[in-house]
Amino acid sequence: MISVTSNFDAGNIEIISVAETGNIRLNIRKDTNAEFFQWFYFRVSGAKNIDHCLKITNAGEASYPEGWEGYQARASYDKQTWFLVSTKFDGKVLTIEHQPAHNSVFYAFFAPYSYERHLGFISKIQNLPDCEVSSLGKTVENREIDLVKIGNDIPGGKKIWFLGRQHPGESMASYFMEGLINRLIDGNDPVSRVLLQKAVFYIVPFINPDGAIAGNLRANAAGVNLNREWANPDPAKAPEVFQILRKMIETGVDLNLDIHGDECLPYNFISSIEGIPAFDHRLKYLLETFKTEWLAVSPDFQTKEGYPINEPGTANLNICSKAIGESFGCLSMTIEMPFKDNANLPDPVYGWSPDRCEKFGASLLDVILRIVDDLR
Repeated sequence: MISVTSNFDAGNIEIISVAETGNIRLNIRKDTNAEFFQWFYFRVSGAKNIDHCLKITNAGEASYPEGWEGYQARASYDKQTWFLVSTKFDGKVLTIEHQPAHNSVFYAFFAPYSYERHLGFISKIQNLPDCEVSSLGKTVENREIDLVKIGNDIPGGKKIWFLGRQHPGESMASYFMEGLINRLIDGNDPVSRVLLQKAVFYIVPFINPDGAIAGNLRANAAGVNLNREWANPDPAKAPEVFQILRKMIETGVDLNLDIHGDECLPYNFISSIEGIPAFDHRLKYLLETFKTEWLAVSPDFQTKEGYPINEPGTANLNICSKAIGESFGCLSMTIEMPFKDNANLPDPVYGWSPDRCEKFGASLLDVILRIVDDLR
């Protein structure tokens, strides 16, 4: 008997009908208290060697329907290795076609990264030298907002902030964070060793656990898009942002990097602070140097494709990278990775994968080392 379930961490699907022939009709559920939807993650059981035809019937009404063009869903038998499966979009319905080799198979918008994995990861690293895990406060549903501090306060040391999973469905951000943190805590890595002599890192790797556990795309448990709350965060509806910003005011910020995923563009790119009132020659120099150095370090990064650059004085200061750049007069960027594949370096089997996210995150430390002395 074929069955479909999503009653687990980050699961999201609504069942319309399931036929023993493998024809399955589904809908994606909307975010908690919000209208956003695009993230899906579910399990199909009892369908070994049966040709699946999974139809997500409300895909054309999703938050970013253009994100389905050229997109391929991920599948996994063990929730460790995720591979691409045949996916088509006709403007209304997203159709996934696959013949599972085993009785249990998972399908997802992108390789999930669970809250449980996050808890295990930070519990492991807190025992390492120069690494401290603390709580900034509680989320709407009373979960901890974990802060990872790596490095020690030193005279003149730079304060570097990393933020991840404001948008809970953008799980690539968590893999990026693992790659970056694992390299940063590697005592045998010379780049990390030198960086920790010059800077202390404040990392909030999983800002929105409520939304992630619920299987949301963009919202927290109050239905709020946290990345539009940075100008004046409501401590009741956006406590995650409120608490982080309070800590930033306490520590100061010399560099801020907010890690995201983009549904539509098949590239890795940044969105920065050209349109904020505080953007000056110093910040322009830092931004151009940052881009030049990352291009030299990682072929997975590019600057030709991305969001339109804001005209001077027109940036939306509710957005994290813009608000932090303006408030602290620092280089501040949103890093975007694809749900699709990197069109410049495609992988026909795995697409843009967790492993590639981790390597991309680790590569950023080379860039930071090259600009850290110029941040102030």
